[in-house]
Amino acid sequence: MKVIIIGAGVLGVSVARHLAVVGEDVLLLDRWGAGTGTTATTFAWTNSSRKPDPDYHRLNLAGMEEHARLAAQLRGAPSYFPSGALQWADAANEQRLADNVERLQALGYPAHWVTPDEAARTVGGLRIPAVITSIAHFPSEGYVLPDRFVSNLLADAEQHGARCALGEVVAIDDGPDGVSVTLAGGEVCTGDRVVLAAGRWTERLAARAGIDVPMVTDAGRGAPTVGLLGYARSPELDLRCVIHSPGLNLRPAAGGHTVLQALDLNAHVDPADPPCADGDIASTLARRFSALLPDPGRAPEIDLRIGFRSLPADGHTVAGYASARSRVYCLVSHSGVTLAPILGRLVAAEITTDQEQDLLGAFRPTRFTGVRRSDIEVDQHATSLGEQ
Repeated sequence: MKVIIIGAGVLGVSVARHLAVVGEDVLLLDRWGAGTGTTATTFAWTNSSRKPDPDYHRLNLAGMEEHARLAAQLRGAPSYFPSGALQWADAANEQRLADNVERLQALGYPAHWVTPDEAARTVGGLRIPAVITSIAHFPSEGYVLPDRFVSNLLADAEQHGARCALGEVVAIDDGPDGVSVTLAGGEVCTGDRVVLAAGRWTERLAARAGIDVPMVTDAGRGAPTVGLLGYARSPELDLRCVIHSPGLNLRPAAGGHTVLQALDLNAHVDPADPPCADGDIASTLARRFSALLPDPGRAPEIDLRIGFRSLPADGHTVAGYASARSRVYCLVSHSGVTLAPILGRLVAAEITTDQEQDLLGAFRPTRFTGVRRSDIEVDQHATSLGEQ
């Protein structure tokens, strides 16, 4: 079977790798190159922390478990770190954190309270402010280094025969005898199946095949798809886990660097007028980071990067064929980093065996059939940046 995968982000590359391992003929297409879209601008926290929908929670749990299995199989520099995560709360947020810990504990999700002294052992020299009133530890959570992860997946896929090529897809034809994909230069690629894993471009490309995959497409100032990340080059820290603190989230990056996320600042980010290095947004991010450093007088060096999230209209993953007769498999998720390993395996299984996988049953694109966009029920937890 020849499978054409459109989109070489974390989801597309994961599917390509699983298909190639079982011997399928895989062509992976991307307009700019593997891992250069949404995957390049993600906080990359693996979790199922605030996903109250039972089906979505189970899928994310499976994604976390699959990460550990996949890490043992992939060559290359380590890209997945089951570091655990700490969530700090001040007086304004402690009840929200307490309620979530209680909910998760009732579900059997590992979560417990720790003292500041216990937390200090994994925060790499960061100061825990005196205003912090409670700290919860989530030991099963972790993070991914996205560039390494995609590189390792792609190397394994190519070792098993997958081909990756640059190309802008301008048309998808789902015919009775197969599928064809037309590129901007006029080249036509034919195959037996297409996996549409184009992230935030999914709705536009799906429409070219007569398929409706409703997405949040607004990318203006303060849109829910827009997020800001800071990449702190200095000071170098020995941070050993993901941290969520009031006003600032942090995760380790390679070489002692740190990725920063301040969710409330997203409302002020305009992609058409990106924040500058000496502007108010950059200054606020640097001030919040400095407040946690052992030497708050030293100005950190932070690069800013705007990200655009792949956000289905209801906030939940889309995984499945467009219809019972379709050869186009649609795949898009706001939880791409957490879910990439499990979606790669399950989607490959559905394509090669035609057997539906139970974990994906609630996430078919057909759930939108006949539903007006204004009537789509939105999961507010799923669409909150930073909750994924």
